[in-house]
Amino acid sequence: MIDLQYKVIVGLEIHVQLCTNSKMFCPCAVEFGQNANSRVCPVCLGMPGVLPVMNKRAYEFAVLTALALNCKIARFTKWDRKSYYYPDLPKNYQISQYDLPLGFEGSIEIPLDGQKTKPIRIRRIHLEEDAGKNLHTAGNFSQVDLNRTGTALMEIVTEPDMNSAAEVKSLAVELQRIVRYLGVSEADMQKGHMRFEPNVNVIITRKDGEYKTPIAEIKNLNSFRALEKSIEYEIQRQIDTFLETGRVMDVGNKTTRGWDDVNEATVLQREKEEAHDYRYFPEPDLLPVRLDDKWLSQIKENLCELPLQKQMRFISEYGLTDYDAGVITAERANAEFFDRAVQAGGDPKRLCNLLTQVGLKLANEKGGSLSELGLKAEKVSELAKMVEGGLISPSEANTILEQMVLTGKDARRLAQELNLLQKSDEQELAKVIDEVLAENAQAVEEVRSGGKKSVKARGFLLGQVMQKTKGRANPQVASEILDKKLA
Repeated sequence: MIDLQYKVIVGLEIHVQLCTNSKMFCPCAVEFGQNANSRVCPVCLGMPGVLPVMNKRAYEFAVLTALALNCKIARFTKWDRKSYYYPDLPKNYQISQYDLPLGFEGSIEIPLDGQKTKPIRIRRIHLEEDAGKNLHTAGNFSQVDLNRTGTALMEIVTEPDMNSAAEVKSLAVELQRIVRYLGVSEADMQKGHMRFEPNVNVIITRKDGEYKTPIAEIKNLNSFRALEKSIEYEIQRQIDTFLETGRVMDVGNKTTRGWDDVNEATVLQREKEEAHDYRYFPEPDLLPVRLDDKWLSQIKENLCELPLQKQMRFISEYGLTDYDAGVITAERANAEFFDRAVQAGGDPKRLCNLLTQVGLKLANEKGGSLSELGLKAEKVSELAKMVEGGLISPSEANTILEQMVLTGKDARRLAQELNLLQKSDEQELAKVIDEVLAENAQAVEEVRSGGKKSVKARGFLLGQVMQKTKGRANPQVASEILDKKLA
């Protein structure tokens, strides 16, 4: 490793299952977790004489995603057959888009540390049908479940613009947020809705020249952890292999590797096929797709403010920290709820504290959004205003928000019923403070002496005021009156 420098090069292929009710080319229902081979028909099983019909909604979802990723949109596309044999591919070919993808030459900004971003180019976005699933848990043989066969699958291919595992993970997380914001996919990786395939190699520089290691594609990663760990492992493996063998990149020597999650290592699967190995040719049973101005305009109407844009706006306009803005914008419905509450006049930071400490916790427990808890943004805004106005304390606001969810009552009514309104009447507080001063002459003397014990003594006196009022005294008002009397 002496005098050796290297640069990591990673491009990423992302497969996203679209949340359509039916499959890409047939009316079979898309339902996760059903009995094996119960959601199939002659079309997705590839029976002789059947004819596929394109799912229009799936096409619109893919175009919408391409627009969000700043892609050029193809007005004419066709379908192609990608031929290969695998047990979970009943037709022995996959209907896909080869040379005419529906979106191309796009870009996405990914967040980096320190509120910085980095642009990553998008090479292409295209549609295809998913394969089935091989199962290996029944014994010394495999089984095939074809329920997933024919499901609408969107593939996003980036240029090799990422230079670390952390950057790749950042891109994957941001893409998950985007497709959820757009409503085109649930992107639940536990259900296989989103899968990643990074292409990794390393440019090694040392005194005798520059060397490129062979590209390895890591297949079917279904978690952010596996994505990051597999790339980190593959980087080190390629460097070690180069130092041991001196092998460098040649045309056609790509490999595909699997990820062994138990041993945290990539495993060689096969030499990578090239495009000609798939024997692409136009699908004869499907018409080309022509996207006119009217149809494209209808799709554009579904675009929304994207998560990273919203996150940066919350930081610049509302003064949130990068972390808080990331939490509050994780889900579109919650971000829009927060935005409405701020527009209703609530202090952004106070609202953020209420929603992140209480609201989102309750929403996550119930598996829904803030609105689905029965909360109204305007009502939560009123609660925040009560804290800022000194009517209740921040901790009591958390209690009230929980009760708002449980009872459906508004904040002011709950504050009265629970006796949580702070006492701000100066005459009433002055009487309580006079009592405290009379009962604690020594502490009063220590404050007035200005010695080392004065700060502690003053804190004790204010604590006694709070105790006498059972925590109902407005701390700011009580503190001001106490200082006047001690002076």
